[in-house]
Amino acid sequence: MIRKAKIPDVGDIQALVNSFAAKNAMLPRALNTIYENIRDFYVLEENGRLIGCCALHVTWGDLAEVKSLAVDEGAQGGGHGRRLVEACLNEAKEMGLPRVFALTYVPGFFEKLGFKRIDKSALPQKIWSECINCPKFPDCGEEAVEIRF
Repeated sequence: MIRKAKIPDVGDIQALVNSFAAKNAMLPRALNTIYENIRDFYVLEENGRLIGCCALHVTWGDLAEVKSLAVDEGAQGGGHGRRLVEACLNEAKEMGLPRVFALTYVPGFFEKLGFKRIDKSALPQKIWSECINCPKFPDCGEEAVEIRF
């Protein structure tokens, strides 16, 4: 079941995201950041256990970012990541946002959902606020992808 995240989910979201961050697959998230952005998150529950999460973060009047997409390794391959991203995209459409981007090490996954690769320089400088604090900056290897509605 995919649903909007709730306060009791914060610890599980952090544990899931940070398990991938420990493998350099994504940025880690501090508890306070997840609390401050809890309304951005969707979670996927299976048998009462949180096995996936994804966030839609509005960055400007015409742009949002899909971020913190994580699915428990034991649950991967079942379309859960796709369903989480689709929940975010549906919300973006409902909000009237004409485009959504992601920074990813797996652009092929997003391309299957209709995203196109773009040059990072096509994104507003505001999106670099997290990048500046990343130890991999400026050469992280993530690629930018975007979908337009």
